[in-house]
Amino acid sequence: MKVPIGWLKDYLDIDVSPKELAEALTMTGSKVEGIETRGEGIQGVVVGKVLEVSPHPNADKLVVTKVDVGDEVVQVVTGATNMKAGDFVPVALHGSTLPGGVKITKCKLRGVESNGMMCSLEELALSKEDYPDAEEDGIFIIDPAAEGLKPGQDIREAMGLNETVLDLEITSNRPDCLSILGIAREAGAALGRKLKKPDIRLAEEGDDIRNYASVELEAPDLCPRYAARVVTDVRIGPSPKWMADRLKAAGVRSINNIVDITNYVMLELGQPMHAFDLDSLDRRKIVVRRAARGESIMTLDGQERLLDQTMLVIADGARPVAVAGVMGGEGSGISDSTRTILLESANFNGISVRLTAKKIGLRTEASSRFEKGLDVENVITALDRAAQLIEELGAGKVCKGIIDCFPAKPEKRTIKLMPEKINSLLGTSIESAEMLRIFKSLEFEVDEEKLLLGIPSFRPDIEREADLAEEVARFYGYNSIRPTLMSGTTPTIGRKTPKQKIEDMIKAAAVSCGFSEIYTYSFTSPRVFDRLRIPEGSEMRKTVTILNPLGEDCSIMRTTTVPEMLKVISTNYSRMVEKARLFEYSFVYLPSGEGEDRLPYEKPVLTLGMYGDGDFYDLKGVVEEILELLKIDGFSFEPETDNPIFHPGRTAALWIRGEKTGTLGEIHQEVAENFQCPERTYAAVIDVEPLIREARMESEYRPLPRFPAVTRDIAILVEDRILVRDIERVIREKAGKYLENMSLFDIYRGKQIPEGMKSVAYSISFRAPDRTLTDEEVNRSMGDIINSLKASFSARLRE
Repeated sequence: MKVPIGWLKDYLDIDVSPKELAEALTMTGSKVEGIETRGEGIQGVVVGKVLEVSPHPNADKLVVTKVDVGDEVVQVVTGATNMKAGDFVPVALHGSTLPGGVKITKCKLRGVESNGMMCSLEELALSKEDYPDAEEDGIFIIDPAAEGLKPGQDIREAMGLNETVLDLEITSNRPDCLSILGIAREAGAALGRKLKKPDIRLAEEGDDIRNYASVELEAPDLCPRYAARVVTDVRIGPSPKWMADRLKAAGVRSINNIVDITNYVMLELGQPMHAFDLDSLDRRKIVVRRAARGESIMTLDGQERLLDQTMLVIADGARPVAVAGVMGGEGSGISDSTRTILLESANFNGISVRLTAKKIGLRTEASSRFEKGLDVENVITALDRAAQLIEELGAGKVCKGIIDCFPAKPEKRTIKLMPEKINSLLGTSIESAEMLRIFKSLEFEVDEEKLLLGIPSFRPDIEREADLAEEVARFYGYNSIRPTLMSGTTPTIGRKTPKQKIEDMIKAAAVSCGFSEIYTYSFTSPRVFDRLRIPEGSEMRKTVTILNPLGEDCSIMRTTTVPEMLKVISTNYSRMVEKARLFEYSFVYLPSGEGEDRLPYEKPVLTLGMYGDGDFYDLKGVVEEILELLKIDGFSFEPETDNPIFHPGRTAALWIRGEKTGTLGEIHQEVAENFQCPERTYAAVIDVEPLIREARMESEYRPLPRFPAVTRDIAILVEDRILVRDIERVIREKAGKYLENMSLFDIYRGKQIPEGMKSVAYSISFRAPDRTLTDEEVNRSMGDIINSLKASFSARLRE
């Protein structure tokens, strides 16, 4: 909603800058999205009156003009042909500035001096929407009938471009703020200023209204209130400049005085209105009723609208003349020949208006307001305000009296103010007197003795005590409320749990190893088990079935994350991505028992997947990196040959303290083909709960060693079937207390190695904390290691 600040000042003494006003409104909930100053950037442009137009002596397409600009007559050369002597035009004089920073200086055009430039709409940063009657190409011709127009006048004043406008976003629960007066009320409460409402007084010089018109309300459920006034001796004409300028600043085009008055009142008070040509109404009668089956109406936009029995219409004695709350009919609108009008001000059911507007495909400014639910008590105020403006502008005589159909008046609503409870809710210590001051400024009825608040009819959003607390917070100031922690026995400072920290560490470790995180659906198809080579009767095929699935592909909850990982790998591979490393931290869903009311067990799982970038040992290294980051010891890898998803010779099971925690290896070739993945695709599936349980978050300080380490390398020949894990176990057992580190640096099979054998090489470091170890001590430990390896595995040293 656009709110001109000049208009706002009619109801409020504003002594702050537009920026400060915007901040005050925003902090109370009326968000200001922008501040627009019309005419900003225009300097030195004035109204000029063309005195004469003559041909240019040296150019066929130019003319030389003499223009009265107030203090002097200047010569301006132009190529425009749409102006003549007597026209008023915008003239940018020497030294002036146009929007965009364009500087205008005097110059010579084909040998003739030009002391300025006549301006078009575009050069003033205006458009046809601002002035529909203006020529789009050519000089802008100012309406000579414009009020107060004179040569030399600042063009911003002459065209109403010196207004600052606030652009507000109004929430749907605050229809009272869809008006200048409503925003003034909010601003007054925020700035501590007193609201000045329009002083509405009527002369009512016409005859009694009952001599001219009658109203029947047949659908009070869709129209709680309908009121009308009659105006005679109507004189249709242009609106005064002040009104046209205000409407234009608010985004409404001026049409004529009567239509402009109804639009003005809608913007000022928030109540849409309509004016009927009374002489065009059959029997001068208004009937508010539901539309009959098959009825139609030609609306003011020239479109035929088909109606049905759910829609509310305003009819005369014979036919519909308006779609209630949406738009009037073409046959009853205001024209230059109108002499008697009926002013309508009504309150329509918001749901009915919204549904009607949607059915007929016509949403208007009026319907968008009625949809939100307007104040039923504002009907007469708006009607009287429109009548007052008609009298003030000399547009007609207002008849005595009002026709007011108001069958069911709503009861006044009251809420008890409990300051202690509001302070407890807000965490404040605001005095009750300050709370009462706030509610008075918002036009609540206040009983100070009983602390009882009468809710204004224009505030349907106030329903309970919490709403009162919100009003107090808005105008006491959110910035004035000191932040406090919740009271209680448990800590209230937000922090991550140890479990969440470990989860973050796992993800960070995967990312640091070059993996990218993915998210996949938890729903899958039962057919994936066949593609994974899972045998019938497997525990993995026992799934949770969706009662109302979108389709077979999403009919069960997954019990393994491998299919989704392979689908993502397949997608990347098919799109020519040469290599990828991916991971997902997610869940599998396992049935927890019989019965539909039993929720499945959600088991957290870390899934790694990669292709084109490494082999089994790279994947194993990533898993070891995660385990080391979590300070988990006591883990081991053992061959796994019976997993149908993985290659039987390139797969290992991860064990932590005797518990199988995961599987990693190369995807079986047949499974890879089923999912259209690369031949060498690797994956790891690791249960997260054991990782969280075994992780050690505490760090142990160890001082830097004072004495050097002694390192020995050893290479042994063992049978190919011997596991590295078993070799390392023997080394640890026999190395003694001074063993510091042991690392495998080579496994070799080749020509120099006998068939069925392999060479395994280790680097072993020893260190004592209190002295430098001697060669004799280290050799003794190495001898024990070698003898034990020979005894356990028939190993022999490789020369």
